[in-house]
Amino acid sequence: MIISPCISICKTDPTTGYCYGCGRNNDEKKIWKLENTSDDWKQTNLFEIKKRLSGWQLESFEESYNHKIKNGISLFKKSLLNE
Repeated sequence: MIISPCISICKTDPTTGYCYGCGRNNDEKKIWKLENTSDDWKQTNLFEIKKRLSGWQLESFEESYNHKIKNGISLFKKSLLNE
């Protein structure tokens, strides 16, 4: 099972249509939720969204996504629980 790239920073850039947190567009977010979406499509999409991100945004995404994979929760959600 491939974990969704959502890192709970859900704001869409009005110019590009990509989420500031995960780099996906709204259609890609919907496809991730479909039961019949293949792991191959998800892997390809992860590769594509990482190409869209750069600098601190890419670093932040990778750190939070890796934390989510290992711990089941994004760093943002973890920080909310610690408040």
